Amino acid sequence: MKDKCTKYEGLFMFTDKEKFLAHVEECPDCKAEHEKMQRVSELIKEVAPSIKRKRANRARLKLACASFALIICVSTLGVLNFNQDLNDIIRYGHTLTVEDYGFPVDSYGLIVVN
Repeated sequence: MKDKCTKYEGLFMFTDKEKFLAHVEECPDCKAEHEKMQRVSELIKEVAPSIKRKRANRARLKLACASFALIICVSTLGVLNFNQDLNDIIRYGHTLTVEDYGFPVDSYGLIVVN
């Protein structure tokens, strides 16, 4: 009984293409392995465009999210800058008190409950 040839992987990795293909033509075991690898390679090439589409869709989604966040930030800052009522109440380092919210307070600053 003849042992199965195990040189395919070694020749594929470490020799030049001509020597590898010459061995594949001579050896039926390596030829069968090479045909199997060619089919796998064709399947991978078939799937590659869908992977590229998914990556492109993810990139578009990230761009849309970043654009949405930028629009929200710009509009919020625009409202704060142009609304003078909010500008007078909210300042850097100024904390809002209960009076700022419009609740009735007593002389101690506590909320008056009637």
